[in-house]
Amino acid sequence: MLCASNAGLVLAGDNAGQNAAARGNGNQQKLEAAVDEVFQDLTAAGSPGCALGVYRGGQIIYEKGYGLANIEENVPISPKSVFDIGSTSKQFTATSILLLEKAGKLSVEDDVHKYIPELPDYGKKITILNLLNHTSGLRDYLTLFDIAGVNIDSVTTDEDALALIVRQKGLNFAPGSEYLYSNTGFFLLSVIVERVSGKTLREFAAENIFSPLQMTHTRFRDNHRSLVPERAMAYDENEKKDGFTLDVSYFEQTGDGAVHTTVEDLLKWDENFYSGQVGGKILLGELQETAKLNDGKRLNYAKGLVVSDYRGLRMVSHGGSWGGYRAQLMRFPDQHFSVATLCNLGSSDPTRRASQVADVYLNSVMKPKTVKSAEADDDERKKEAATISLTKEQLAAYAGDYWSEEMGVSYRLAVRDGALKVVAVLDKIGIPRANNFAKEDFRPTGTDIFTVGEDALTVKFKRDGGTATEFQLDAGRSTGIVFRRMK
Repeated sequence: MLCASNAGLVLAGDNAGQNAAARGNGNQQKLEAAVDEVFQDLTAAGSPGCALGVYRGGQIIYEKGYGLANIEENVPISPKSVFDIGSTSKQFTATSILLLEKAGKLSVEDDVHKYIPELPDYGKKITILNLLNHTSGLRDYLTLFDIAGVNIDSVTTDEDALALIVRQKGLNFAPGSEYLYSNTGFFLLSVIVERVSGKTLREFAAENIFSPLQMTHTRFRDNHRSLVPERAMAYDENEKKDGFTLDVSYFEQTGDGAVHTTVEDLLKWDENFYSGQVGGKILLGELQETAKLNDGKRLNYAKGLVVSDYRGLRMVSHGGSWGGYRAQLMRFPDQHFSVATLCNLGSSDPTRRASQVADVYLNSVMKPKTVKSAEADDDERKKEAATISLTKEQLAAYAGDYWSEEMGVSYRLAVRDGALKVVAVLDKIGIPRANNFAKEDFRPTGTDIFTVGEDALTVKFKRDGGTATEFQLDAGRSTGIVFRRMK
């Protein structure tokens, strides 16, 4: 009887525990179902998708793959799938620089010319810190590649990128006076790492970051022919929106991007922001210290990281985009909670999805969502669409061949179907380059001013009498590029 009674007591305790566990499991299942709904559109047959990792307290509390890592082979995405994380890589480059500073090999206040003397003298000191927080004024080299007619499917190297950068005669602005995101800065940081340490950024990061943290599936990929086990391929929707096309870059530059990793490996990196295993707490503080302009204005960009507020919570994050790859690593330090979304579809929008996942888990401690006015969006679109009318004869004054010494190409402008457009891009000896403006009309928006494409590039002409003699191209992250009419 005693044994039976005791057995009954144990059983009653087990039932209570099981009931509590069931309630806990039921709540977890609701959370996971809500998270799965965020990625539901990526689970259609034959679709690329995303890998998700949700971290809390140093543990993965939910991980899952949605969609296909390889459409051709029908391979599903899993938490072990490897993705190119684009600009989310920048925090690893910044860490490499700070580790070299910690070792006494350089200072972030050093003039960049100390390590890259071939960079033109722009009359103002550009520091390593300016490169780290996008206040250097240097034109974005990826935009320059685009303007110079470099095919996105081509293989490009460090040498190609550096040669184009050092040909630039002007800056977007004086160093430290403004902020403008520029991949040039972080590419040059990779050059500095190699010249200071004697090791490529791939080698340095592997030895000093990835190996110590046992991130065994993470690397900077600096050779387009190298093999990456379990790599997800990347895709875009085709023009008809009824299928997909491959979009994997063959660029070999690092620093601004090129890290390949998994959501499982990113947990180890994310947890380092609490443990300080690599770099220590002081380095982590420096990495997350936001930039300050010359006038004292504080930015939300730190060093390869954005420090901001989301629904009342402090958030440290950085997105990435390269080819058809998209990425976001979003951390809420005060809650010891993070979300990693790594995707292989250009339209996947991982930042939105990561925010929605955070909403699921942290909604109770977040401020209410704010709704942006649709009318404001409509007003902005109407403002951007404003154009003026020019006749074919008026447009003809701008037609001709224009050469840019900085780009090493000429643009041939002609009037086609009542609109001015670039009809050819040619190198110095007349060999065609990729015409990245082929389908875009120049839309007149003011006297001698045109906008081009969805990104609203601005073209400003100068005249000598009635005929245009040159134009200046402002292309977002690269401004003031001059093209002069050829005789």
